[in-house]
Amino acid sequence: MARRRLPDEPYSKLAIWSRRFALFAIVAALLAIIIVRSGIIEVVPGLVTFGGALAVAAVGMLLALMSFVTIWRQGLRGLGYAVLAILIGGALLAYPVYLGYKAYKLPAIADITTDVLDPPAFDAIRRLRSRTTNPVQYAGLYAAEQQREAYPDIVPLELSVSPKIAYDHALALVNKRRWLVIDSREPRPNQREGRIEAVARTPIMGFRDDVVIRIRGNDEEARVDVRSSSRYGFHDIGSNASRISTFLDNLEENINVALEREERRRPIPKKAPLPTKATKGQQAQTPAKR
Repeated sequence: MARRRLPDEPYSKLAIWSRRFALFAIVAALLAIIIVRSGIIEVVPGLVTFGGALAVAAVGMLLALMSFVTIWRQGLRGLGYAVLAILIGGALLAYPVYLGYKAYKLPAIADITTDVLDPPAFDAIRRLRSRTTNPVQYAGLYAAEQQREAYPDIVPLELSVSPKIAYDHALALVNKRRWLVIDSREPRPNQREGRIEAVARTPIMGFRDDVVIRIRGNDEEARVDVRSSSRYGFHDIGSNASRISTFLDNLEENINVALEREERRRPIPKKAPLPTKATKGQQAQTPAKR
């Protein structure tokens, strides 16, 4: 007698579609990141694509939650599909939600500088910006007041070294961070200031932010000012301030380490030997000349 095969329990259609939405969302998000980083298309269309991927991921999570009800009530299969959709959607939405929270807490500015009264100007980078990007001119006193309230620690770096030493260390740090140097001019005594213009990129999406470093001072002291500006968007979510703060901290640390090494390499002067008791007795017995 042949064994009768029981029909398999059907899958929940909501669970199936939730997984499809989630897989499509993660593929679309990865493609958007790759396209934006490679520069194949402009940033705005890439952001629209990435935003659409996040919306699809949110729909997939909603379908997964709805499928839990049908699976529980009707005894359907597909619980693993729904859980996978929630995990993928949560992974895609977690970081954007965190950025949205930061954007809510921070002011809507995208141009940060250590000198709000005389901000370093973009000379060479000016040619790289198009009409669709943010202007290179500093926003003015309103943005300066917002910056002071949100980032009070963004101030110039004062160093007890010459401008040439500060410039060399700044350029080395820029190259170490793999920023694209557009223009660099070393300072000259009593003639001109040192300048470094470079393009930095954000870690995930690879957005291009412009940076200018200005070095002024005399033979014994140097002042370093930095300006970091986003090419797109009215809100940098704190990325420019974080870039400036980290750069200046690392620059000061590198210079201090170099000064300590130089101090250790200096030869220690030999001290004259102290007079012994015998020497003192001989000096006492020697008659004074008249």
